[in-house]
Amino acid sequence: MLFIGICGASGSGKTTLARELVRDMGVDSVVLNQDAYYFDHPGMTYEERALLNYDEPAVFDHDLLYRDVCALMEGKEITRKAYDFTGHCRADTDEIIRPAPVLILEGIHAFYDGRLRDKMFLKLYINVEPDICLLRRITRDIKKRGRQIDNIAAQYLATVKPMYDQYIRNYIHYADVVVMKGGKDTRIVPILAGYLQSILRSDD
Repeated sequence: MLFIGICGASGSGKTTLARELVRDMGVDSVVLNQDAYYFDHPGMTYEERALLNYDEPAVFDHDLLYRDVCALMEGKEITRKAYDFTGHCRADTDEIIRPAPVLILEGIHAFYDGRLRDKMFLKLYINVEPDICLLRRITRDIKKRGRQIDNIAAQYLATVKPMYDQYIRNYIHYADVVVMKGGKDTRIVPILAGYLQSILRSDD
């Protein structure tokens, strides 16, 4: 199994890059979204959960994510984890995820856990200007998460930008490849897909 990590700022195009790679490779793949592994806080009110810093590393259940990655790499099945961004709570499912030749993890802190980094065959960092990421985040949060512009702006200033400056921008130093044009980079995607296909063929 080839384990690939995709890291970058919120709105940089991590999910898009994962999808484009899977399409171009044309092989069975599993994509895990780190956003599905937020800690649950059933003892908090909705208002309290809404005030949590969802951009800091400590808000993720890194141990659960690590266990799921290890299970897949050992040939075991896992269940699909999910998160309800409207209600700020876990929404795990019974969907079975089976191991595949390629495993992709994408997230803003995909490179945070050294245990996961050590297992990654290839680490990709998407380097996109923060203002472009902000515009993409605004569009996504309004369309897909039912949020208002004032709420998005307040969160960006309070947590998104500070956590980017403190953590996320520095993950570039762990990267094997830096992707400069986001997830739809028409040149790097086929190059990466071709490289990964050649590795998979050599392992057959």
